[in-house]
Amino acid sequence: MSNELRLIIVSGLSGSGKTVALHVLEDLGYYCIDNLPANLLKAAVDEVRSRSKKAARLLAVGVDARARAEDIRSLPELLRELREENVKAEIIFLRASEEILLQRYSESRRRHPLAEQGGELHAAIQSERDILAEIHDSADLVIDTSLISIYELADVIRERVDQRNSDSLSVLIQSFGFKYGIPADADFVFDLRCLPNPYWTLKLRGLTGLDDEVSDFLNEQPTFVRMYEDILGFLEHWIPHYQQAHRGYLTVAIGCTGGQHRSVCMTEKLAAGLRQKHDPVLIRHNSLTAHRLSPN
Repeated sequence: MSNELRLIIVSGLSGSGKTVALHVLEDLGYYCIDNLPANLLKAAVDEVRSRSKKAARLLAVGVDARARAEDIRSLPELLRELREENVKAEIIFLRASEEILLQRYSESRRRHPLAEQGGELHAAIQSERDILAEIHDSADLVIDTSLISIYELADVIRERVDQRNSDSLSVLIQSFGFKYGIPADADFVFDLRCLPNPYWTLKLRGLTGLDDEVSDFLNEQPTFVRMYEDILGFLEHWIPHYQQAHRGYLTVAIGCTGGQHRSVCMTEKLAAGLRQKHDPVLIRHNSLTAHRLSPN
């Protein structure tokens, strides 16, 4: 039996959903430990790897700004050492915009863990970003939870993290509206605002890119078809290069003004085209449903 173990480091800003992610992984069979000191990580790996059942060789460890500075600095090098010992190790980092984090803490009235040091909430959030910057920069997958619910975050963890084969590249294509901001977790961003907008056709205004009427309208536009062919060709060319570089995740953001029509239709069309040559390809529509997480 293979001695391979899968280790997921879950980190992120307070209020961005780290606890939710750990709970989901625990439900999926991972042995979860929150805020484990880095010098105990190898011991935890050895303990979990010694178990006989394959399902038991799954370990998730939460790391946040409560950790010692030296633990945070040593984590990337420690993971490199573990990978050399046949451990499939990756870092998942959760983040959200400062505006959303401030709003979540205001609504919940919970105290930010770094605010206990006497600082204001704004300063605590910025301090936490600085402390975790090295982990953020080393992350295999960054998830921006600004506009997703706890249920959508759970789906992301299940679909992108747990269901991904350890050697495969998980591709997420997400639609968004520029008026709400560009998703911070995107590797590529494509702007569709130059294309004909169904919003200005009254019978289509209340529909979305998931409706056949909108899809038919857009697919009759030569510029929409050309944009689709160009983006699909770009992704089909570069995805193999990301796979060769041993990347586990690729996130593509498709944007229009409001994130309701053009970007939604294009996201669906691109995913269908890309699935003919690649798996897995996942979809998320950021501006069709905008929910908020609670601080955790």
